[in-house]
Amino acid sequence: MVLSRRTATYMLLVACLVLFLSPFGWLAVTALKAPAELRALPIHWWPHQPDLANFQDALTAFDYLGYARNSLTISVTYSVLVTFASAWAGFGFARLEAPGKRLIFGVLMSTMMLPAVITLIPTYLMFAKLNLLNTYMPWVLWGLCGAPYLIFLFRQFFVNMPKELEEAAIVDGCGTIRIFARIFLPQSWPVIATSLILSFAWTWGDYIAPALLLDDDHTTLAVKLATGYVNAHGEPLSNLVAAGAVMYVLPVLALFLIMQRGFVAGVATSGLK
Repeated sequence: MVLSRRTATYMLLVACLVLFLSPFGWLAVTALKAPAELRALPIHWWPHQPDLANFQDALTAFDYLGYARNSLTISVTYSVLVTFASAWAGFGFARLEAPGKRLIFGVLMSTMMLPAVITLIPTYLMFAKLNLLNTYMPWVLWGLCGAPYLIFLFRQFFVNMPKELEEAAIVDGCGTIRIFARIFLPQSWPVIATSLILSFAWTWGDYIAPALLLDDDHTTLAVKLATGYVNAHGEPLSNLVAAGAVMYVLPVLALFLIMQRGFVAGVATSGLK
């Protein structure tokens, strides 16, 4: 009976894995097809002659690596800044006492319910008046402000740490900043990994903010992928779009594979089981 349950569980997990990976698999297959096969009926589920030249063409159709560098610059800058800003804010909400702390935390969490689309026009007008359009400073400022969801993760992690660690550090003469930097932050690696993965993926895959705030020279790969692969008639080259998209998701997959243990531990230890 135990074996049959285990077998059923594995079969269910394999079925879910196939279901979740099927869109990426179809994307990869499309990236190997010639243009004629994309229009063929009946559908060619596998290309008769896989064409790896699509990946080379995707790299050379425009400055792919240059736009990837723009995306990487924004994503790394934002993810590092927002992680440490959120960690500091989460530490404050978890371990420090101040009047109205619960109210402020509640207001902060309530901002997660605001649809991002309603802030687009005010955001654009604010950065335009500050002369920050076509620069990467908006992502620096967003990172320094922290993110409500990440603050919640760090707060949940820090609030469960033993009080004795903090008391021992105070006896040894440590102030609040040293307690955070030398005791709490090194212990929070699982949540740091979670925050880095999530914030990097958010920024790497963001289309709206770069399209709104950056011109064509400074924009990101996400924006350029949507408009860069067209023929002389303005029609999209689907095989090149697919090839470019396959390469586009590789950095996020690599980051997740490198930090997956920390990501799982961070979710498990932050009150989100």
